[in-house]
Amino acid sequence: MILIFAVDNNWNIGYDGDLLYKISADLRRFRMLTEGNIIVMGRRTFEALPDKKALPNRINIVLTKDKDYEAEGAIVINSLDELFPLLDRLKAFSDKDMEVFVIGGGNIARQLIDYCDRAYITKVFKTFPADTLIPNLDLDENWQIIKESDVFSEGDMLYKYVDYARIK
Repeated sequence: MILIFAVDNNWNIGYDGDLLYKISADLRRFRMLTEGNIIVMGRRTFEALPDKKALPNRINIVLTKDKDYEAEGAIVINSLDELFPLLDRLKAFSDKDMEVFVIGGGNIARQLIDYCDRAYITKVFKTFPADTLIPNLDLDENWQIIKESDVFSEGDMLYKYVDYARIK
């Protein structure tokens, strides 16, 4: 599994059920990396998607405790115990080696981080009001940076892409 998030200086990822900011180049990168693959998210992340619809050209999996929840175009499951057998079945029936991306939110990231071996993080050099964060991989001895981009800008935001790998 792969974590894919955009974070601010404090590793915050969201506020009031939405992203902290939208950087068009980062959204294009997200689409390029995740298309043709599997994305796993929580209910609130799904509801924050445009028109509350599954992202196209990806298998969307929504993890929620609500047994009656329905998400158009997505597979809804209610526990991690359901997730891993489902991923095995999906991969077995695919003609390509699909990757699994954890896309949100913070609670799902914390539940699945130990199953992830890579992370694609967009670091925005700014601090935002936020109510959702993910673990700071820079402070975790189990992760190391394997690649960093140059610093880019869009509007008043400076950002860079940082790829991590699990080392332990």
